[in-house]
Amino acid sequence: MTKWTAESIRQDAEEKNVHFIRLAFSDVNGVLKNVEIPISQLDKALDNKMMFDGSSIEGFVRIEESDMYLYPDLDTWLVFPWSSDNQSKIGMLICDIYTPDHQPFPGDPRGNLKRMVGQLNDRGFTDFNLGPEAEFFLFKLDETGEATTKVNDYGAYFDLAPVDLGENCRREIVLVLEELGFEVEASHHETAIGQHEIDFKYASVVDACDKIQVFKLIVKSIARKHNLHATFMPKPIYGISGSGMHCNMSLFTEEGNAFYDPDGELELSKTALHFMTGVLAHAKAITAVANPLVNSYKRLVSGYEAPVYIAWSAHNRSPLVRIPSSRGISTRIELRSVDPSANPYLAMAAIIGAGLDGIDKEAPVPEPTDRNIYHMTSSELSEVGIDKLPSSLRMAVEELENDSVIQSALGSHISSNFISSKQVEFQEYTMQVSEWEIQNYLRQY
Repeated sequence: MTKWTAESIRQDAEEKNVHFIRLAFSDVNGVLKNVEIPISQLDKALDNKMMFDGSSIEGFVRIEESDMYLYPDLDTWLVFPWSSDNQSKIGMLICDIYTPDHQPFPGDPRGNLKRMVGQLNDRGFTDFNLGPEAEFFLFKLDETGEATTKVNDYGAYFDLAPVDLGENCRREIVLVLEELGFEVEASHHETAIGQHEIDFKYASVVDACDKIQVFKLIVKSIARKHNLHATFMPKPIYGISGSGMHCNMSLFTEEGNAFYDPDGELELSKTALHFMTGVLAHAKAITAVANPLVNSYKRLVSGYEAPVYIAWSAHNRSPLVRIPSSRGISTRIELRSVDPSANPYLAMAAIIGAGLDGIDKEAPVPEPTDRNIYHMTSSELSEVGIDKLPSSLRMAVEELENDSVIQSALGSHISSNFISSKQVEFQEYTMQVSEWEIQNYLRQY
């Protein structure tokens, strides 16, 4: 990646005719926000002097303590390949949030993830890599331009056009991502009708989370150009597979991949096994941030490939954690429960916190489960000590409330705001009258 400086950003903006700049950041729910400034204010932004009203952002601060500073991360500079008026371009910088006294704001998800990376560094780890696999659906728009749940194609896994009618849209997304510096590794139709996946190369965890946020923005923007609506909603249609965001993770020291040991069981190091054990031990609380919507739990059900049980394996894809077959520098663990509605900064902070707890405690590693868990009976699951993930947002949030390790990984400001927000969300959901209830009860009762 280009190592940007303030001067090279100024030069690039001039060469590419940039007239507006988005200073972007994420709220607690993972929604990308931005303050747009004209190019005349670029120097002020690069000097960390741009302020905004934090009281208007979900999970930030109260109105009496609203002023916040935007500190742009220069390495995130990009210029969108489209223009606002067919001439002038729009640039973007992802920012960290600072308080009026120029201290990192504890409610900033990105800044909090940096704090957790600092804890890894304090233990001698130099890098934590993340390779995400985010799935999404493409739906048709109605005559007024509103999104529907009518799919754009009836293709299946790896199908080609003309069955996969989303191919042209997906191809343009890839071209734009590559123009913005992404190294795209694969692009294909997914299992469900209307479902797609584009995989890009792993990166250091903060950079990877930035890329997830930019990826979502690009996917939605290009889909709109094709008169389609792209959604990262986990389960938009009943009866078909939902969208996941499998997270492939590896931990490094100066000597190399800390998860690899050629002499270890399955060629996995003790660090890898203990990190994974920590993730399994805190999986229920992690679920609250990795699967943060009421709708997330419509995906986490048996029969649609999404994980339901807290177990691990190196040989099959039904458990929560899988160990892909690659070894050496590519040794990694794959957490399969995360969905693309998650705030990636919070999800990864929680996972790092759980993994570090496992490393610190050196807890016994549970036996791998190499059978198809979905075919095991309740008594068989109980016999080998396999527990289930929470089956609702309410249950997941309760697990988070009782898990001090994951709350510490999120920080007290974020965890308290996140928990209260999700409690309100679930309460509102329980009071709704669904179409299913109307169809099944209205006439009969």
